[in-house]
Amino acid sequence: MATKILRSSDHPDLQPSQLLWDLYQPHKAPYRFQATSPKTARDWQADTRPRLEKLLGFSDLPCGDLEPVTIERIDCGFYFREKILIRPSRKILLPVYLLIPKNPRTPSAAVIACHGHGYGVKDIVGLWEDGSERSNVDGYQKDFAVELCRHGFIVAAPEISCFGERQNDFSYLNFEVGQESPSTCAHTAFLASFLGGSALGLRVFEGKRLLDYMETRPEIDSKRIGAMGISGGGMHTMYSTCLDPRIKACVISGYYSTFAASILAMHHCPCNYVPGLWQFGEMYDLIGLIAPRPVLVEAATRDWIFPVDAVRLAVARGRQVYETFGSPDALETDIFEGRHEISGSKSYEFLQAKLSM
Repeated sequence: MATKILRSSDHPDLQPSQLLWDLYQPHKAPYRFQATSPKTARDWQADTRPRLEKLLGFSDLPCGDLEPVTIERIDCGFYFREKILIRPSRKILLPVYLLIPKNPRTPSAAVIACHGHGYGVKDIVGLWEDGSERSNVDGYQKDFAVELCRHGFIVAAPEISCFGERQNDFSYLNFEVGQESPSTCAHTAFLASFLGGSALGLRVFEGKRLLDYMETRPEIDSKRIGAMGISGGGMHTMYSTCLDPRIKACVISGYYSTFAASILAMHHCPCNYVPGLWQFGEMYDLIGLIAPRPVLVEAATRDWIFPVDAVRLAVARGRQVYETFGSPDALETDIFEGRHEISGSKSYEFLQAKLSM
């Protein structure tokens, strides 16, 4: 007698994820946004922000002198590009490109530019992988750090942990017996999780220390600092803005949607995952940690990894959160025809307006 083959499409309980989906109930998350007035909303922020920071991990890394060192300064026509090294913590060396418009209004508004997955920060400051200059915009990130500078901002573009010059050396592995080199993102995410934290927590910590450095630069008005990022850089931008009120406005491109329809529904880099994050609800709950500060969400109609319908839902729910603060219109959108890429059609003027340029 032939063995009957069961198919998971006919029997959902065969799928190991089905039980987990049943357990995933963000509407019952203990730290979700439930405020009903501006006061209770501010109280929720004061209680929730340290809880989230603790969950992400690594916020208590030992800090010392940032020890900034400028290793190059290049005349790029309408701006200067400085490459600086700072030490967020004793064991961390963070390269940062600082783009400074010529003849800026001093002190000037500034923006932290957070690159997404790819070959690193060089991809947003007009450089190829090998560090050589390029004359044409390339790729999904469209040299947006340069474009921010063109619009008058001083731009701080960090080499985010796990990319570019900050990739791990796996030369100790024995490739002859079939060992594979993991991506630095994946390895760091798993190691961070093993230690009770997350790769995102490490990045947010470094973002805070970059803000500390920016406050030491006399050209920068520390009261007018914004942030912009795409994809993984959009994640970095969102959480850094959630946890650091020094960021006065932000542009989140190719990230803000819902966990259920994006991060949890398909393959994403392991650096997107934080153990226990469900306790804070959905993205539209977390955006309450930014409110009432201005946010622009960029989303493409053909961005299949952050589906546009989920973006629209998350924005609608996020505006309800903002309405509790009395500022529903402070959460804006640029939904454009395209793929997973920077738009820019509204973002630069948005930041100029919100940072009072």
